[in-house]
Amino acid sequence: QVTLVESGGGLVQTGGSLMVYCTTSGRTFSDYSLGWFRQAPGKEREFVAAISWRSGGITYYADSVKGRFTISRDNAKNTVYLQMNSLKPEDTAVYYCAAGRTAVVGTHLGDFGSWGQGTQVTVSS
Repeated sequence: QVTLVESGGGLVQTGGSLMVYCTTSGRTFSDYSLGWFRQAPGKEREFVAAISWRSGGITYYADSVKGRFTISRDNAKNTVYLQMNSLKPEDTAVYYCAAGRTAVVGTHLGDFGSWGQGTQVTVSS
């Protein structure tokens, strides 16, 4: 079982930047992939980005954030980061950190077995 705690959300203007991060505990950090999902009011939770077990490893991004968001992880600090640049109002959502069921990186909800409580990101127009 992995415990995940997100931090770093907040309010930012359109075009601004924000970093959210997630600290984990429980399973050995390098045993699993990590991902970020988001859920806007009235919408389903959607994939944002994911990274394989290795620091600097394989990454995947949703088309909607590709080129603007960057996922990274620091295995020494048990932390995964999501740097968000050029933010848009449609990026407004609760952002969730998730731990993969295995070290292989996935992009679907079912590929992840543990979730954080979420952190709110609001982009004002």
